[in-house]
Amino acid sequence: MSIGNSSADAEAAEDQPSIGRVLQQARISAGLTVDEVSSTTRVRIPILHAIEQDDFSRCGGDVYARGHIRTLAITVGLDPAELVARYDAERGGRPAPTPAAPLFDAERIRPEPRRPNWTAAMVAAIVAVVGFVGFTLFNGGGQSSNGSVAAESPSAKPPASPSKKPASGKPADPKREPGGGAIAGVPANKVTVKLAAENGQTWMSAKDHNGRLLEEGVLKQGDAKTFTDPTRIDLVLGNAGAVRLFVNGKEVKNVGDNGQVQRLSYTKGDPVAG
Repeated sequence: MSIGNSSADAEAAEDQPSIGRVLQQARISAGLTVDEVSSTTRVRIPILHAIEQDDFSRCGGDVYARGHIRTLAITVGLDPAELVARYDAERGGRPAPTPAAPLFDAERIRPEPRRPNWTAAMVAAIVAVVGFVGFTLFNGGGQSSNGSVAAESPSAKPPASPSKKPASGKPADPKREPGGGAIAGVPANKVTVKLAAENGQTWMSAKDHNGRLLEEGVLKQGDAKTFTDPTRIDLVLGNAGAVRLFVNGKEVKNVGDNGQVQRLSYTKGDPVAG
């Protein structure tokens, strides 16, 4: 009885169309050409023709053959699991996967000895030395650096003469220069302009004789700026009444009124009041 059933199953299997034939018929039924399937699946045309003729040797092995069958089956609307199972059955079943543990055991038998990372150690030592030297210089030279800055800071501004009491007996304004508004020590071969915002703040702009912008912005009350040029200084004052102006060591009287915009230009020699 079992022999008869086995022969019947074999005859039924022989009557079934092959895997390649099934894929080909499904492709034709779906109205797809080989070129269209190749463009969709990225499977090359010669391999598609070979698969439809049940030649799986061009696939590069069983793993790739199963992948191509699965991709083509999905594209033409078939069940990929059934066709892959048929492929494995016709070739004696899917081979059992190779256990990975022996491979890892073999790798553990031959461990590669770790070598000391001398480069990282040298870099860490250099960084530590540089950090220590920098920290020592910063802490040890802080007082001398501050002292040098304190000693040099007075030279950044024109030297101020000792304050004197005016005839009224009131102490002199520390912002005003004595001697009729003259500034001592200005170079004779250059034009020197000093702005002092004593009555408020003002927007200002200063350019040299080439038109190059020296400074531009708001001069706040109490601030002062000094500009020099070999030939000429051009000024723009947004609030002339707030500014006290000195040119080439002498004060310029009546620079302007509060809120008045003044455009002034000065060269070497005696200034002209604006």
